[in-house]
Amino acid sequence: MEQKEYRSVNKSVRKKDAMQLLLGKSVYTDDITPDGALVVKLLRSPHANAIVRDINTAIAKKVPGIVDIYTWEDVPSTRFAIAGQTYPEPSPYDRLIIDRHVRFVGDVVAIIAAETEKAADKAMKLIKTDYEVLEPVLDFRTAKDNPILVHPEEDWYPPCEVGGANRRNLVASGTDSQGDVDAALEACEIKIDRTFHTKAFNQAMMETFRTYTGLDRYGRLHVVSSTQIVFHCRRILSRALGIPKSRIRVEKPRIGGGFGAKQTAVCEVYPAFVTLKTGRAAKLIYTREEAQIAGSPRHEMEIRVRLGADRDGRIRALDLYTLSNTGAYGEHGPTTVGLSGHKSIPLYTGGLEAWRFGYDVVYTNTCAAGAYRGYGATQGIFALESAVNELAERLGMDPTALRDRNMVREGMVMPAYYNETANACALDRCMEHCRKMFRWEEKYPVRDMGGGKVRAAGVAMAMQGSGISHVDVGSATVRLDEDGHYNLLIGAADMGTGCDTILAQMVAECMECDVEDVAVFGADTDASPYDSGSYASSTTYITGKAVEKACGDLKKKICAIAAELMECQGEEVVFEGTKVRRIHTEQTVSLADVAYRTQAFSTRSAEATATHSSPVSPPPYMVGMVEIELDKLTGQVAILDYMAVVDCGIPINPALARIQTEGGIVQGIGHTLLENVRYDCRGCPVESSFLQYRLPTRLDMGRLKVEFEHSYEPTGPFGAKSIGEIVINTPAPAIAHAIYRATGVWHRELPITPEQIAMSAMETE
Repeated sequence: MEQKEYRSVNKSVRKKDAMQLLLGKSVYTDDITPDGALVVKLLRSPHANAIVRDINTAIAKKVPGIVDIYTWEDVPSTRFAIAGQTYPEPSPYDRLIIDRHVRFVGDVVAIIAAETEKAADKAMKLIKTDYEVLEPVLDFRTAKDNPILVHPEEDWYPPCEVGGANRRNLVASGTDSQGDVDAALEACEIKIDRTFHTKAFNQAMMETFRTYTGLDRYGRLHVVSSTQIVFHCRRILSRALGIPKSRIRVEKPRIGGGFGAKQTAVCEVYPAFVTLKTGRAAKLIYTREEAQIAGSPRHEMEIRVRLGADRDGRIRALDLYTLSNTGAYGEHGPTTVGLSGHKSIPLYTGGLEAWRFGYDVVYTNTCAAGAYRGYGATQGIFALESAVNELAERLGMDPTALRDRNMVREGMVMPAYYNETANACALDRCMEHCRKMFRWEEKYPVRDMGGGKVRAAGVAMAMQGSGISHVDVGSATVRLDEDGHYNLLIGAADMGTGCDTILAQMVAECMECDVEDVAVFGADTDASPYDSGSYASSTTYITGKAVEKACGDLKKKICAIAAELMECQGEEVVFEGTKVRRIHTEQTVSLADVAYRTQAFSTRSAEATATHSSPVSPPPYMVGMVEIELDKLTGQVAILDYMAVVDCGIPINPALARIQTEGGIVQGIGHTLLENVRYDCRGCPVESSFLQYRLPTRLDMGRLKVEFEHSYEPTGPFGAKSIGEIVINTPAPAIAHAIYRATGVWHRELPITPEQIAMSAMETE
């Protein structure tokens, strides 16, 4: 398609904070908070399910440097949720700051406030706790209607009706459908019925969870946290602590990675509680072990796919059922599960006659799951794309041709995606582009390399969304300063993705200036306009549109002020970047003159705030192809090439979009081949550090190549859609497909380890 030439948008501009990071400047929470804060440490339960019968802190409190130790008897009794989502939260209110009933290994038993870390650690060892140990529910397949209840309490409260019932260990339950699925399946010539299992995975961001709290000069609670959700965090703290939101200020500095983990208020409440009790500043920094065992990992899911097709490859019916393990608490449980079906089934809108998507979300006595890049779509796409690849093998059909036959295309209505229309969809062009770039015809045939090594290829496609339709809200304030430059105030959180830079590029495009002329501030609940936060792939699409609208309003205000200066009517002037010109006389005023005019004898301001929400969530699309070399003797898989083509509308910053894509692919490779969250028979986590929890390195990712196929999304800023999450969704099904091609064995559980591959190869011989 012919592409419009932009001044600042669709350009690979250097990130705003690049030099600070390169030079090692202080930008993160632990860098910028004052010295002298109390050290907060948490005593955690060694049991997966237990009642604290008695806790004795008397000896521990005598340790020099201990300020106080708090237990379940000291905290408010109001239950709350820590999911950073819209209000009212779909997630149930099932937490206390400290609960006498501990529900997983790592649940909080006591809060220690000390002058030094050494004192806190010493005191922790001296706390004497007597537990009534209960039998835990560890297998999520047996959790529903299990006689052992994870949440038997009477004050369990669901703010939204999502089919939850704590007396059944259910957080959410539901079914969506269109057409007679059973009849359509029965009429199909080819049927596939498979069950897939994806384990929990940790975000493993470099900066662990951490929060600083203090009282400002007005006695308000000031929270500095590595968070994606400053406004949601304020609301969560308000309910948990029982104080008005007006007494809380939350701000975020630079975030050292989040990937969704920091869409949950994992740690903020504990130092905040200490500050309110002591009147002193406090800081809590999770160790890597704490981040691993008590963080906010991806939901473990089991997905049954029933697929019906004709022998010519037309997919006529799809039936998905997802069982999701929310762990000990329900945050994000009702919302992640929906994406497993609603962002996988619509990929095959082309010939689909009927579909059904059902789900249950259950409690277990394991670490509570939360948000992770892909947010449920990752699990669902692994299952459905694997089933489609199996269909291609059954039919003896090229899997890319099968997808060409069935994929959603531009202009199609997607019934399984809330009846939205694919107004901007280049998925067909992504497939063709990726085929050529990857050299699919050459690499798809299995090649024996000798010495037990085989090369093979696999393919998958994916979709995601751009924010949550009708729900997410983004706002932006754009202000003209005295020297003719601009200030952009946002409530979205840059997690390293570059949203500060991307939004500044939009201002520069609208206001016809350089990106360097735009200073960005965010996010701070006292100063930023309201924004839902950085999650759900919403920032570029939702907040970006707010920026575009704010700039349009600001231009009108600038022109009105300039017309006043030139003593003419507003329609007689035109905005020209560095100045405003009177059309007929060529008289001009500079932006500096306009700014100064607002500071004396004026009732007009040279700033504008705009808010945006969208009734639709246009999907980005992606095709990924992988070539592997598999050693049949050891089961070792080496990624040789991974090539991807993405349709994210018009990329605002192609370099940052490419980096996002490469990073997501690497995470997906890690989920598929390396990473795993496991528990022993007592519910104790096995991988509590990076020594056990193996992450992919540069040696594990092979050659990555990313390119783009542009579409133009009419509801997005400058035609843009999202890119943040979709990029993690294709590696698992593509790699599983390649492993099947190399071994003749389908692996339907993630991760796929060398041991599993080698053992299955032995069994088939």
